[in-house]
Amino acid sequence: MDYIHIEKLIFKGKHGAYQEERKVEQEFTVSVRLGVDIASAGRSDKLAHTVNYSEVKNKIQKVIEGASRYLLEKLAEEIAASILEDTRIRSVGITIHKPEVWDNGVPGVTIFRENS
Repeated sequence: MDYIHIEKLIFKGKHGAYQEERKVEQEFTVSVRLGVDIASAGRSDKLAHTVNYSEVKNKIQKVIEGASRYLLEKLAEEIAASILEDTRIRSVGITIHKPEVWDNGVPGVTIFRENS
């Protein structure tokens, strides 16, 4: 399996388990790992033979900047579902962090999902 990585995307959103977290925008960082066969892209050097990173970034941005959610887990599931609409992508790993919520640590979640 080959992997495409996009690391440390930064977006603002209003998500959190507590009402005060959903009142103001907070920073969220997102990293993804896409399991996809990129051998033909490596041979051809053509974007059409791989996954367009910008399209993946836009899908992530749409979720993070979209409707408010209580849990990072929900955001991760929505991002995974959106990314896996591209059937060339066999699996996705998503990590979301909330760096502004605590003074002494950074909470986050990581999920792994596969296309069926």
